[in-house]
Parts: sequence; structure tokens; C-alpha cells
Amino acid sequence: MDGGGEEEPEWQERALCAQTDPEAFFPEKGGSTREAKRICGGCDVRAECLDYALAHDERFGIWGGLSERERRRLRRGELGAVI
Repeated sequence: MDGGGEEEPEWQERALCAQTDPEAFFPEKGGSTREAKRICGGCDVRAECLDYALAHDERFGIWGGLSERERRRLRRGELGAVI
């Protein structure tokens, strides 16, 4: 997952998604997010990933176990504790 030319954060090297098919984390519109969320559920850097996505307003893909819609709801305070 690229932050737009910035140096990759250290936590990304330890992320489980870095060891799997990136296609799972960027499903087509209406596609399943189940596999990506399953992988995120076992990832040690899930919180860092979610923090990064929120701080950088990532609009696409699964980050920290949440879809773009779920991250938007989280920002608005509509989701309780998710991790």
C-alpha cells in the first residue's frame, strides 16, 4: 500500500497484507471484503494501519480491517470501538 511517494512507514513491513495478494484489499465495487478483513483480524499492526488510513484520508481499500464506508462512519463517530 503506497502513501503517494512518501517513505513507507515501518509498520507496513510487518503487515500481513504485505505478504498476501493486494487484490483482496481493493475489491471491485460491490465485491467481498471478507478475505481482507479476515487477514486484518490476525494482523499485529492493524491499529497502526487504521490510524494511518484515517490520518491520510485513504479513500479506497481495506485498511486496519475497515472498508472506506466503515472508516467514514468511524470519523463521524457512528461506530463504537472497532479494534
